[in-house]
Amino acid sequence: MSKYEIPFLTAAVHAFGERFAMTRQAAFDYLHEHKGLAFLIEFYDVEHLQSMDETIDDLIVYCQKNGGTLA
Repeated sequence: MSKYEIPFLTAAVHAFGERFAMTRQAAFDYLHEHKGLAFLIEFYDVEHLQSMDETIDDLIVYCQKNGGTLA
């Protein structure tokens, strides 16, 4: 993992939590449970080039495919 990925992951978790009015811990737990964090790590090279809103939209779709219910 590069030194740039951690700040990106932190920002994505924060933005995800804000979108759904969740605490950072709740957002982290949800993304971990529904493989959203793994998605961000695997596709960092693409996701970090998009706006944060687009990244969150991608996370929603990916998490839904893995049992998530937020939309």
